[in-house]
Amino acid sequence: MKKAIVVLMVLALVSGFVFAQGSQEAQGAKWTVGVCQLVQHPALDAATQGFKDALVKGLGDDVKIDEQNASGEPANCSTIVNGFVAKNVDLILANATAPLQAAASATSTIPVLGTSITDYASALEISGWTGTVGTNVSGTSDLAPLSEQAAMIKELFPEAKKVGILFCSSEANSVYQVEEIEKYLAALSVSTERFSFTDTNDVASVAQKAADSCDVIYIPTDNTAASNTEAIANVVIPAKTPVVAGEEGICAGCGVATLSISYYDIGYATGEMAVEILKNGADVSKMPVQYAPQVTKKYNASICEQLGIKAPEGYVAI
Repeated sequence: MKKAIVVLMVLALVSGFVFAQGSQEAQGAKWTVGVCQLVQHPALDAATQGFKDALVKGLGDDVKIDEQNASGEPANCSTIVNGFVAKNVDLILANATAPLQAAASATSTIPVLGTSITDYASALEISGWTGTVGTNVSGTSDLAPLSEQAAMIKELFPEAKKVGILFCSSEANSVYQVEEIEKYLAALSVSTERFSFTDTNDVASVAQKAADSCDVIYIPTDNTAASNTEAIANVVIPAKTPVVAGEEGICAGCGVATLSISYYDIGYATGEMAVEILKNGADVSKMPVQYAPQVTKKYNASICEQLGIKAPEGYVAI
């Protein structure tokens, strides 16, 4: 009996020590940052990692990061962000458009930084865009020059008469890119046709329609497409229909070429913005949205080989 009492006392002491240590770690952090990422896939993962690396480099042990993933469900974004607001975190990172929209709706006081956002004006319904949101929101954009993407399609497939644009109609960032790329392709005398899906259940069937009726498929930086590249590849490769993608992750899964940015770099830049806000007192409402410093022409060697396509000079293999 005495041995049992001794054991219980030791366990209690150890538990108390562990609890105290945990409390000290939590109390030791000056700032808490909530991270809401829409879905797990390489591009968004890289952006989140870049953000965390910059944050830890700038703030060290003074920052605690609460990272959560919405598993591709916009409704989960609202739940996650509202949880951050209830905890009164010091800053929110919104990785992708749906988390940004949820965060902007949930708080007007906590600084919100977005990353992997194609167009802030479309996402937040801002008219007269000047480059700065002007509220508690700023961040970085993953938009590669759409005019150059259109030129890439023409360069790789000069004989193509119709380009099918495959995208998720419920993603505002995708709709914006579709409208813009259509203008640039029209200027190059290339006709286009939209092929939209609403969720993952429609991706394969809509991709099949696009592959059957078009010479080339273009996929913008679309989160739903990025999460379903295997399903798209299973359609377009047998159909011998090449895909030009708006970002590297999609290209790696089902495309032949992309004009790519580094998602890690834009995430890192967002982390540096967070450090300026938290450590140096920068006013988020006056911080312009930042863009990737450079873009790179890349190609998917495996799929190019399967489709008998040779990348021109100046393209880098993924």
